[in-house]
Amino acid sequence: MSRPLIGVSTYREHARWGVWELEVALLAIGYPRLVQSAGALAVLLPPDDPAHAAAAVARLDGVVVAGGPDVEPVRYGAEPDPRTGPPARERDAWELALIEAALAQGTPLLGVCRGMQLLNVALGGTLVQHLDGHVERVGTFGTHPVTAVPGTLYGALAPGVSVVPTYHHQAVDRLGTGLVASAFAEDGTVEAVEPAEGGGWVLGVQWHPEMGDDLRVVRGLVSAAAEGRG
Repeated sequence: MSRPLIGVSTYREHARWGVWELEVALLAIGYPRLVQSAGALAVLLPPDDPAHAAAAVARLDGVVVAGGPDVEPVRYGAEPDPRTGPPARERDAWELALIEAALAQGTPLLGVCRGMQLLNVALGGTLVQHLDGHVERVGTFGTHPVTAVPGTLYGALAPGVSVVPTYHHQAVDRLGTGLVASAFAEDGTVEAVEPAEGGGWVLGVQWHPEMGDDLRVVRGLVSAAAEGRG
């Protein structure tokens, strides 16, 4: 059987390499490598017209919404905190459309950091715009333990306590409709979210599995994607 096809959202940025300085679809290699290591094929999903999101998702077996810039606060009815980064409106619109399409079509969905926060916002939740103590040094990933909630999807994938790669300054505040928290940091920060029931394979994690070697979460995604193909 052919490998499941997993789409991963990307940045649209200006980049410089060799003699070139151009606009690019940019994604850290950790994301496609993570998908490939779990036994799937990875395809990149650069920002596009949100009207095309449903058609894109229909061709995929699973979706990963990658980490990246802060979600624009207007998306959840808040004024921007001075520490919130500049908006990435094109990416917000595209990735929210991907999330909505995946939920509507029952396509397995994994949100990573920003992706988890967007999943929460897509379902009417809100975000904490700044956390102290969750970035050890700017530009450097740290680690901290997270504790799974028994009886959840995440709890089945990674029971107990896991030490995860992390880099974030925002987090879930009010949970979106139908979501439950399925992992917490020691300070009570929500570290994973998923549908309470009947939502298919949908999971958001606050940390960055692409920066580590723990494949349990992405193997769960790939397994669900393979099953969905029949």
